Amino acid sequence: MRYLRSVSPPSGDWTTRHSVLTMARRAAALVNVLTADRPDPDEVAEVLRAYGEREPLDLAGDDIADLRAAAVLLREVFLAADVDIAAATLNRLLSENTGPLRLTSHDGGTPWHPHLDRADDGPWGAWLLASSCLALTVLVWDHQRPPGRLCASSDCRQVFVTQGAGPERRYCSRRCATRERVAAHRRAKRSQGPS
Repeated sequence: MRYLRSVSPPSGDWTTRHSVLTMARRAAALVNVLTADRPDPDEVAEVLRAYGEREPLDLAGDDIADLRAAAVLLREVFLAADVDIAAATLNRLLSENTGPLRLTSHDGGTPWHPHLDRADDGPWGAWLLASSCLALTVLVWDHQRPPGRLCASSDCRQVFVTQGAGPERRYCSRRCATRERVAAHRRAKRSQGPS
């Protein structure tokens, strides 16, 4: 699956699976699969499982529509041209779509962690929007730059998290970066003419 190509599913350790960076990467993976022309419920469930959501994951058509609406809003954060636009977009999403910051352990089923959705058993879309906004907000705060971007490859519409180890990335995956390098090399060769 394309969305898993550029992200490594988190390890089994709870703190790794629920780190801010992992939650931001989950947001990008869900935005990619949910903003496709026809989101496949099985692909959505696969992403959710890869990022630690527990079974049962019986996603009905209404759940997918709710998640898709949230993903469309979150995509705006990844498309932000600069940190000011990313912050303004997150502020709007937080103001219009989330509840107050609270801690939950899901009735003792997990370690305590922050939530911005209004209830532990709320709709999928509200959960995705609130948890993703929280993670993306922390990344903006921590790094003072947009938390992600659209892949620079002309053939790709995937968003990805730019923050993490190494230099800031322009492409969602090595595959897209390689494809662009090869295309640039071929263009340069053609412009030089025959040898």
